[in-house]
Amino acid sequence: MSYLIRKAEEDEINIFLDRAETEGWNPGVNDAKPFWNADPEGFLIGELNGEIIATKSAVRYKDKFGFMGFYIVKEGFRNKGYGLKIWKTAFDRLKDIPSGMDGVVEQQQNYAKSGYVLAYRQIRFEKSNLLPKKSAGLSEISKEDFELVTQYDSTVFPAERPGFLKKWLFMPESLSLKAENKENITGYGTIRLCRNGGFKIGPIFADNPQIAKNLFYKLIDRAEGKMVYLDISEINAAAVEFVKDIGMKYSFETARMYNGGNPERRQEKVFGVTTFELG
Repeated sequence: MSYLIRKAEEDEINIFLDRAETEGWNPGVNDAKPFWNADPEGFLIGELNGEIIATKSAVRYKDKFGFMGFYIVKEGFRNKGYGLKIWKTAFDRLKDIPSGMDGVVEQQQNYAKSGYVLAYRQIRFEKSNLLPKKSAGLSEISKEDFELVTQYDSTVFPAERPGFLKKWLFMPESLSLKAENKENITGYGTIRLCRNGGFKIGPIFADNPQIAKNLFYKLIDRAEGKMVYLDISEINAAAVEFVKDIGMKYSFETARMYNGGNPERRQEKVFGVTTFELG
């Protein structure tokens, strides 16, 4: 049997998202373009006799930081070495830079074999029928805001990611808001429609908890009472306190792990993770 690992084509990104949906990860309905734009070289497919049986992403951000995701082997082909081969191919693409991942908890020991070290838990919370609140100092992000928002993002995220944000901030069926004072952007956030009909918020980056709350309560207006999902890091105590205060319920968790050192910049500003797939 012939097993081939190759780079995915752009029109194959939906295969990654379809497999993620099957696994219960609930991707956004319009994730394909921003994910591809993050790094068109970073998506790998494993084919066995022409059948796609495995996916893996290894996205590079400006040769400063990488992120592993979409590690999915089709049922019936697991525990046969196909996953390990595509994993190694993906890891080779990132081994010269620090990289991270949000891995399933049960696989932590396997990821550790490649040098990934547990940093903390990432936790998804959910709740429907949330009531939005009005807040001053917030506005929808426009094309003219792009450079300033990208600059702000790079003070929080481990590397610049303009290619990703160019599509993420303006994708259909989403809303991206910024908070600002007279001089600077002080936070921003995005909410997007997901495949199960709910809405996922991510990121929420903000200078302080109050700005994060203002963004959250304005963003959920887009959900119109439908289920809202928010992924947070357990090490941000203010984010943990907030989701508990508003009654959001635990959904599931991942293990945030790093190889080559922890590249994080301002984790205290992360009140909502962008995605579990791309960081």
